[in-house]
Amino acid sequence: MKRSSRYAVIAVAAALMSAVASPAFAGTSLDDPVQKDHAMQIVSSAENSSLDWRAQFGYIEDIHDGRGYTAGIIGFTSGTHDMLEVVQRYTERSPGNVLAPYLPALRAVDGTDSHEGLDPGFPDAWRQAASDQTFRDVQEDERDRSYFNPAVSLAEQDGLRALGQFAYYDAAVVHGYEGLQSIRSRAIARTGTPAQGGDETAYLDAFLDERVIEMKKEAAHDDTSRIDTAQRVWLRQGNFDLATPLRWHVYGQAFEIS
Repeated sequence: MKRSSRYAVIAVAAALMSAVASPAFAGTSLDDPVQKDHAMQIVSSAENSSLDWRAQFGYIEDIHDGRGYTAGIIGFTSGTHDMLEVVQRYTERSPGNVLAPYLPALRAVDGTDSHEGLDPGFPDAWRQAASDQTFRDVQEDERDRSYFNPAVSLAEQDGLRALGQFAYYDAAVVHGYEGLQSIRSRAIARTGTPAQGGDETAYLDAFLDERVIEMKKEAAHDDTSRIDTAQRVWLRQGNFDLATPLRWHVYGQAFEIS
């Protein structure tokens, strides 16, 4: 389950990180280290069928969703620019690394599903790089810079607690930050955010409805259990702070964070 194109995410993320969170926000934030780790586990359950997100730094495969290679802790892809960002930033910090020779090929295939210039050695090089702490740090930094931080910041501005912040982050992971913005805009057209005086349950219901619609636009996203039997369950329970224990199902598999 991977995302659409996110070429404008850097400028948007930078703008959001300089913004001041809405005074309407009150409650547990996903920025809390424990909550953030829970968020990483929940996303990993959907992306890798495992709660052990730290075991995914070396993950890489083509899942045939039109985005080329999918790899790493949130599924950076060769077709949607963020894999290129990861390897460029890794090379800035560690020149001469095993992935650096593939930068020209990554630039050439960006925006396509092509493996040209990447096969056969790139997957093995990615797995080899995953043993380097610098590469791991770069993956986490890129995840936070392009997805987690701007999504959580936007959710806080909208007056959403941890559940809503996670809903925004998960949408950014799958659809890109621009995709999250589009889903949010359609939800706001139906009902206001808490910061606008709207009801948090009603708004998140509308947001998740629009998220399902967005997912079903692509065959690779036709299973919406990461919403239906996870986020929607917690919303029905009124668990806006994502308090543990958390129990959910993704693709029919049961998960729990106690």
